[in-house]
Amino acid sequence: MSATLRQWVDEAESVVIFTGAGMSTDSGIPDFRSPGGVWTRMAPIMFQDFIASEENRIEAWRRKFAMADELGTPTPNDGHRVVAQLVAGGKVSAVITQNIDNLHQDSGIAEDKIIELHGNGSYAVCLDCDLRHELSDIRSAFEGNNMASAPGCQNCGGMVKTATISFGQSMPEDQMKRAEAATLSCDLFIAIGSSLQVFPAAGFPVLARHNGARLVIINREPTELDDTASLVINEEITPTLQNLLKLDS
Repeated sequence: MSATLRQWVDEAESVVIFTGAGMSTDSGIPDFRSPGGVWTRMAPIMFQDFIASEENRIEAWRRKFAMADELGTPTPNDGHRVVAQLVAGGKVSAVITQNIDNLHQDSGIAEDKIIELHGNGSYAVCLDCDLRHELSDIRSAFEGNNMASAPGCQNCGGMVKTATISFGQSMPEDQMKRAEAATLSCDLFIAIGSSLQVFPAAGFPVLARHNGARLVIINREPTELDDTASLVINEEITPTLQNLLKLDS
């Protein structure tokens, strides 16, 4: 199967890579949706609840920094590096990701090649004026007042939130348009490490297949879209990607 994938990559004019949480588990980042994951033990805070209650905003920031302490500083794994090499080789027109960990950027992929459907958790933004805030500054201020109040914007005093798309929050329109355009222009779409259950993001593999592209799904477990795919590889993700370029660990 890996030989078939290598052949299809060689034959392709334009490859789109789509990544989910399984892409980053080998970097020590848990898949929050899996059984026993964080979201099965602790319900996520909905966007409307974040907006409506300072108590919820304080709790959201408390969780953010507690999770940061638990995870440490994750770094790209060899799977990320394979994707970066494919991008550098000119085969990959876009990397569409559901992940918020910034590891594709950290692996050396240019920002203009990355389409973040669910935002980015490595920084924060003001919900009113869009000013970017660094997490180190937010944390210093938040812990400096003993987490008694939620962080506010240094510019306008508005609410500050991680630059992620929370449950109940609108999907980023520009990123969705970019993802659609990239999907419709590719002839090979490779979905990696995603359960393909979260829509509208999971609609892009379907769109690619219906538009005539080959669809490859690489995931440890079967997905609901396997019957749609041209090729399914249910194996460990990092070794599968390493084998694609014959990389050593």
